[in-house]
Amino acid sequence: MADITIFGSGNMGTAIANVFKTSGASVEHVGSDGGSVNGDIVVLAVPYPALESIVARHGAQLEGKIVVDITNPLDFSTFDSLVVDADSSAAAELAEALPSSQVLKAFNTNFAATLEAKKIGDLDTTVLIAGDDDSAKQTLVSLITAGGLQAIDAGTLKRARELEALGFLQLTLAAGEKTSWTGGFGVVR
Repeated sequence: MADITIFGSGNMGTAIANVFKTSGASVEHVGSDGGSVNGDIVVLAVPYPALESIVARHGAQLEGKIVVDITNPLDFSTFDSLVVDADSSAAAELAEALPSSQVLKAFNTNFAATLEAKKIGDLDTTVLIAGDDDSAKQTLVSLITAGGLQAIDAGTLKRARELEALGFLQLTLAAGEKTSWTGGFGVVR
């Protein structure tokens, strides 16, 4: 059984926890300000600006762990751009700050409602995962599929930039009421 620590207990943190609990994993939630990080897998279900303080406070505790970044680095004041360099991503920045961790990008292209429903319309909810450690990705894929969702290895951590752009598009469409917060992009295999 996997032990998972989730930073954040909002809609996404709760929905991701439920997926992992369904898979049989043990899940604990901690706040960004405190608490010990006991899980072998750590999910950062927080807004992008919180990553810096989590790394500053908990960086040593994250060494050797799979760290899952779900953030979308948007300019939330305008919803008109990503706030990372055009050739980078939030996940790449996180991997640079945590060189002894296996950083993965996942869940940023999903809404909490679709994780809970396990469906987007008639399609199964699919989690796209990017990262450089194949073993870490396979561990996450196994947990996600055991939790009742589909998962696709989207490639190396370089693909996090495209996943963040897709997450950005999905968020802006929902915020602009062009799609619903219970919808999203689906994958047909």
